Amino acid sequence: MIRLTNALLRLFLVLLLVVGLITLWEQVRQQGWLGRFTREDKTVQRIVLKEVTELGKLELVKYTFKDIVEHEQIKDWLPNAQAILIVEGEAVGCVDLRQVKASDIRPAGDSLVVWLPQPELCTWKINHDRSRVYTTRFAFLDETQLVDAAYQRAERQIRQSALSSGILEQTRQNADKMLQPLLEQVAGKKVVIRYQPPAGPAHTLQ
Repeated sequence: MIRLTNALLRLFLVLLLVVGLITLWEQVRQQGWLGRFTREDKTVQRIVLKEVTELGKLELVKYTFKDIVEHEQIKDWLPNAQAILIVEGEAVGCVDLRQVKASDIRPAGDSLVVWLPQPELCTWKINHDRSRVYTTRFAFLDETQLVDAAYQRAERQIRQSALSSGILEQTRQNADKMLQPLLEQVAGKKVVIRYQPPAGPAHTLQ
């Protein structure tokens, strides 16, 4: 009986010591005493200018799209992996003014004819901060690859949807509306805007 009492007493003292240590640690942590022994963080950065790019594309219209993308990867032995995304993206139409040369500005009687390059689809992208993964199924360890493939498919679809929706024609109309009065004010005479013949790439106006 005495041995049992001594054992319980020792157990009680051990528990009391543990509780005391935990209480002391919480006080030290909350009062920030450990911060006195921690030095300030130090970060070293070395930024190197890699490239300077001349910009001259006049952005004239932006289309915003929202879509629900269902992407499926066909498997031979496992169930087909599926991902459903809620995607928002945008496409921008522009005219590259860097291509305009002095010979593209020609007098015609009391007017000036200005030849501009064909409108372009200069950017198209997914707005990842406004898009999200709704659900995935049977992705197992390939979920990241599945979602990346779905986003790539969605980005290609944004490009195609912009072209199908007439973004290049809208870019041309906006260029006429914006540039003609500006050029007439500078030149002091009537300005006629025309466009160079299309040159092949699928993202220019045909």
